[in-house]
Amino acid sequence: MSIDAVPAETKRVKAEEGREEAEGTREAADSKRDHAEEHRAVAEAARMEAEEFRVLAEKTRVLHEDLRAQLESVREERETLRHAAEEARHAAEEARQATIATVAATADALAANLAQMQFLEDAGKTARQIKTTDPEDVH
Repeated sequence: MSIDAVPAETKRVKAEEGREEAEGTREAADSKRDHAEEHRAVAEAARMEAEEFRVLAEKTRVLHEDLRAQLESVREERETLRHAAEEARHAAEEARQATIATVAATADALAANLAQMQFLEDAGKTARQIKTTDPEDVH
């Protein structure tokens, strides 16, 4: 081998070593990049899942507020019905009292009419008795 061949061979060996080292570095960089891409994909999936969870939480909050409003509406309606029922009970009691008073007044009027009819019947009997008696029987 010539002296010129040794430095060229050394240069070729060093170049080959450099190429192999560069290839190893490139493979390590590719591996890190792939690993970073996997982490990015996992992070993106987690972000999307978190966004879906946030949307579901917002829907749940809206539904909760709607249900609370509906419940409050039902409570208000129930309270209104309770007041109406109480007023109806008072009106029914007043109507019952008025009916009792009307029945009592009707009974009083019937009793007065009966007494008047009995009086008129007795007066008629007395008048007939007076007409049918002989004037000579009167002393």
